[in-house]
Amino acid sequence: MTTLTTPAKRRLGDRIFTGLSRTAAYSILAILAGVVIFLSIEGWPGITASPDEVKSGESFLAWVAPLVFGTLWSSALALVMAVPLAIGVALFITYYTPRSLGVFFGYLVDLLAAVPSVVFGLWGIAVLAGLLVSPYEWLYQNLSFLPFFAGPPSATGRTILTAAIVLAVMILPIITAIAREVFKQTPVLLEEAALALGATRWEMIRTVVLPHARSGIIGGSMLGLGRALGETMAVAMVLSASGVVTFNLISSTNPSTIPANIALQFKENSGLTINVLIASGLVLFVITLAVNIAARAIVNRRKDFAEGR
Repeated sequence: MTTLTTPAKRRLGDRIFTGLSRTAAYSILAILAGVVIFLSIEGWPGITASPDEVKSGESFLAWVAPLVFGTLWSSALALVMAVPLAIGVALFITYYTPRSLGVFFGYLVDLLAAVPSVVFGLWGIAVLAGLLVSPYEWLYQNLSFLPFFAGPPSATGRTILTAAIVLAVMILPIITAIAREVFKQTPVLLEEAALALGATRWEMIRTVVLPHARSGIIGGSMLGLGRALGETMAVAMVLSASGVVTFNLISSTNPSTIPANIALQFKENSGLTINVLIASGLVLFVITLAVNIAARAIVNRRKDFAEGR
């Protein structure tokens, strides 16, 4: 004899929470779709505008290409500087300090994420730029054979490298926080097994912790890259931009970035030039979306590989 079982009745609180969660998820998709529609509608006239109709006097692709280069170049430089430092700080807090001291250092790093962008910009232009003038001159005198330091060095220190250092400081707490959490997820049994086999603490970290946390580190790095790509005020305040394509890191002739260019140019322009700026925002949106998709693909691939071992 079979008995029919009725599904358990869900509690009111569960139904409310499920509905709110679903509404929030759909709202994010709706907002994202609205942003895409707005950027596409308002930006299309700028993309198709002829050079003599806009302030720059160039076609859209010729005008936006240096901005795309500057955005990617400054963000890549920031990522190269921030990721090793963030991993080192996370490892130090997690494995090399007493628990109470590690919590204190963790709070200090997290506080950096709460500092407004304009404060970083003021620090960059008032303090950091002046401090870097002498190092830039030294790099020019000793390493000018490299295209990165071909010079002539900037007399103010407001270069793409200075802006990248500011961006690196800004994305440091994001990557560090994610790396710390990922390191804490490493199975304790694996760590103890490595130490029991005679591994030093660094060997345990190198052979157990870092491989286990690789996907999380990549995900945190891509999240920091997304922040660097979209940063506006700090870069606009620090960078002395000329709208060129160059790999020179210490010269006063520097590429600009899309967000900084929009912030500096939007208020003083009108007509189709506004549509061109909005179209550059659409390009930035596509770049950021591509970075997020690539990060998700990398993380998922690493996850599948780890589960298949």
